[in-house]
Formats: sequence, C-alpha cells, structure tokens
Amino acid sequence: MNILDELNKYISQDDLWILKIFIIIFAALVIDYFQKRILNKVQAKLESTKTAWDDALIHAVRKPLSLLIWIYGLSFALDVINAPQTQTLREVVVIISAAWVAVRFIRFAEKNIIHQQQIKGKPIDKSTADAVSQLLRVAVILTSFLVALQTMGFNISAILAFGGIGGIAIGFAAKDLLANFFGGLMIYLDRPFAIGDWIRSPDKEIEGTVEKIGWRLTVIRTFDKRPLYIPNSIFANIAVENPSRMTNRRIYETIGLRYDDVKLLPAIVDDVRAMLQSHDEIDINNTLMVNFNKFSESSLDFFIYTFTKTTDWQHYHHVKQDVLFKINEIIAKHGADIAFPTSTIHIPEGIPEFAAQSLKA
Repeated sequence: MNILDELNKYISQDDLWILKIFIIIFAALVIDYFQKRILNKVQAKLESTKTAWDDALIHAVRKPLSLLIWIYGLSFALDVINAPQTQTLREVVVIISAAWVAVRFIRFAEKNIIHQQQIKGKPIDKSTADAVSQLLRVAVILTSFLVALQTMGFNISAILAFGGIGGIAIGFAAKDLLANFFGGLMIYLDRPFAIGDWIRSPDKEIEGTVEKIGWRLTVIRTFDKRPLYIPNSIFANIAVENPSRMTNRRIYETIGLRYDDVKLLPAIVDDVRAMLQSHDEIDINNTLMVNFNKFSESSLDFFIYTFTKTTDWQHYHHVKQDVLFKINEIIAKHGADIAFPTSTIHIPEGIPEFAAQSLKA
C-alpha cells in the first residue's frame, strides 16, 4: 500500500479509487496467468505417472482456482468503494470453490480409474462406479450448501427442522419420484443388469441394450435403434431376463423323417449324436440329447437338444446352421429323406368296380 500512498500526492481522490481497482484487477489477471502456466507444467510431469489421482486433482483445481482468484480480486475491488459483506462473499466463494474442486475431482477420478482398468484389461462395473460417484457428488453439494448458508448467517438447525417437516409433505407429493429413486438404488445394489447388457422382460414389451442407468430412469436402446426411457420403479414389479449373462446358447430342434425310413431311424439318431459330440462348437459338458420322440401325422420325429460354447448371437446362428446342414447330410447318407406333410388314402377292394358300374348305369 506504500505505492498507493505515494500516488495520493499526485492523483486526486476522485480518480484514485479507479486506479486502485485497476491495479487489483490487473494483479488478479497476472496471478491467474501464472497459476495456469504452473499448473500446465505440473500436469505435464504428472501425466507420466501411473497414478490416476494426481491427474484428476490437477484437472479439478483448474477452473475453481481461476474463479477463486477473480472473485477475490473483485471482493478487494469492492473494498475500495466500501461495499458491505465483502468478507462474507470471500468465505462463501472459498466454500463454493472447494465444493467445485471436490465434485470435479470425483468425476475425473471416476473416468481415469475406469480408463486405466480398461487398459489393464481388468473388469470394472461402470454402473457401480457411476452410482458411487453420483452419491459422493450429491453429498459434497449438500454439505457445501449447508455450510455456505451458515456462513451467510442462516440458522441451520431451523432449516433442517423445516426440511424434516417439509420432507414429509414433499414425500407424498413426489412419491413416484422417490419410487424411481429407490428403484434405481435397488438396481445398483442388486445389479440385475449393467450398462451394455442385453435385457428383455416377458411381462412388458422391453428388449434392448442398456445405455444408461440413472437415479430416475433407465435408458434402453431397442434393436431398431429407438431409445426407450423406463422409470426405475417399473423394474421392481416385473421379471427381467438378462441374456448377456448366459453361459451357453441352446439348440433345440425337431426333425421329421418319412414313415418309409423307420428302419433307418436308429442309425441316423446315433450318427447325429456322434456328430454333435465331436463338433468343435458344441459344449459336451452340458446336456446333449438326440432321441426319437414322436409318431406324428406324416413323419417320425426325433429331436436334438444341445448347447453351443459361444453366447454371441451371430456366431451362434452360424454354428446352428452348420449343425443342421450336417444333420441333413447324415440323413441323405443313409438314403432317407426329411418328411413333409402328406396324406395317404386307402380304398377298400371292390369300391372301384362298384363306382364303375354305377357310372355305366
């Protein structure tokens, strides 16, 4: 302040406050410039480390620190013109900046940890990571809000008491919103599905890939690429099937042969069973059945019941196609044929002669 005292001798009081504000703003600009350069150098060094926390901290500090510098500069400029409550403003800004740093740190830490786990090839539950991150951010925001209110002179005890009474009324008014919130919480805890899973419900017309699990609703992308937004409370009352977590895919087919091939059927069944047992894509550790099953109206039916090693939808159909072609080759090799619907009419002896005589008469 010695420089400002010397300037008092040469500058009038009407113009001095403008100069003081200019010096304060210029100082804030210089400090902000140098802090950005320092953080750039620190970030360049930290990016070479394997720790995800230090990178997240640098990213989290950048914008809040600039805000803090400029708001502090503004508050000191307001002191020049004797503005009230500048000290309270600085305290509130410190709280807001600290909360902003914490929220950004949690977000960047979540992204960095998931990214590093993916690079290492380790499995990570993105849904759980997102849920924990959201809970931590909400806790930081609520805590900062209450501390800021107390700093500004509000009675926190009265606010909390009012919140308890008002919470009951809000609970009745927003019961659907709360039901969706707790439905989302149950999804995070029970984890019947995760982001990227293919799910479907036999109770509702729901089928597709999970894109997002929020606290209010879940976003599912249907197979015709339409987004489906489902309130989380729905999942508490329906059955959900998760084909993405199946261990195998099943092949269950019935093949019919002609009645004329009844003597060839045992050998065909044995060869089909042997083919499945030696097939590279069939899991013989699961149930494998090939049996004559039924005398149908126009065919002798036998069925195959087996499981593929793959769970991939496209690859499964290639395997199933190969199995069906091989079954057809086995049937043809034995000189048999696959049956198709036919009808045989048996005419008793004597009826043709009777019909001919009736026509002559």
